[in-house]
Amino acid sequence: MPQSILITGCSTGFGRLMAEKLARRGDSVYATMRGVDGRNREVADELRELASSEGLDLHVLELDVTSDDSVNAACTQVIAEAGAPDVVVNNAGQMYVGLTEAFTAAELARQLDINLVGVHRVNRAVLPAMRERGTGLLVHVSSTAGRVSVPFFPVYHASKWGLEGYSIGLRGELASSGVDVVIVEPGPFGTELFPRAPRPADEDGRAATYPDAVPQAWDGLQAAFDGIFADPEAPTDPELVVDAMIDLIDQEPGTRPMRTVVGVDFGARGRNEFSDAQDAELLAAMGMMEFTTLRV
Repeated sequence: MPQSILITGCSTGFGRLMAEKLARRGDSVYATMRGVDGRNREVADELRELASSEGLDLHVLELDVTSDDSVNAACTQVIAEAGAPDVVVNNAGQMYVGLTEAFTAAELARQLDINLVGVHRVNRAVLPAMRERGTGLLVHVSSTAGRVSVPFFPVYHASKWGLEGYSIGLRGELASSGVDVVIVEPGPFGTELFPRAPRPADEDGRAATYPDAVPQAWDGLQAAFDGIFADPEAPTDPELVVDAMIDLIDQEPGTRPMRTVVGVDFGARGRNEFSDAQDAELLAAMGMMEFTTLRV
């Protein structure tokens, strides 16, 4: 059966690929992004032209995950036109990388606002209608960076580790309402995430006061990622992530795994196996086992 699906962050990467693929298979897709009349006008027009030329149920909406007004306006329109969405894919995100001390507090707050608070804004806008209907799926696009931590990524790690904790607790709270929550954890993929990654402003020159070993390590890390993307055998095709998310959408409610790792995992799969068992033991010890089963 065709489903109504709201996706954030559809200007590039996973979001755009997913919007096109789901629409082409017959779903009603709301592809959202910021700047549909500005910086992303060309992308928005291309998606609208695709919908028109192929007769797809594909709609392009303005949605900036950092704005309450923008999120509420878009989600209100979706619910008015299609009812509670069957699926919401919280895909919008950005990756801040660089020397951690060189990021200002405002830059850290901006990273958290995009990758974590933005997800919460969208969820608050759609959950009342989804809970009232008693079914639905929230897909949270996290990262293997939400399961490991390495130098130069702590600002990004903070946002994705935060998203992981938020998602696990939310999944339990919503289980009795019939709304499922899953996390997708991509490794490095060939999207615009890396090329567009903001670096610290470093207004007071702190990076220059670090030992030479630090910038050398940064150069080595960038070279390592370049090597991954240059390897034709490495699993870095963005469509792998899109296919994994579509597979989750198609799985029967109550059977979906909490986390799905896609691509180079940096040990995330093993860490997930260990922590999933511990999470289950914790809920059992707290007498909250009803939070582990989705109502279907």
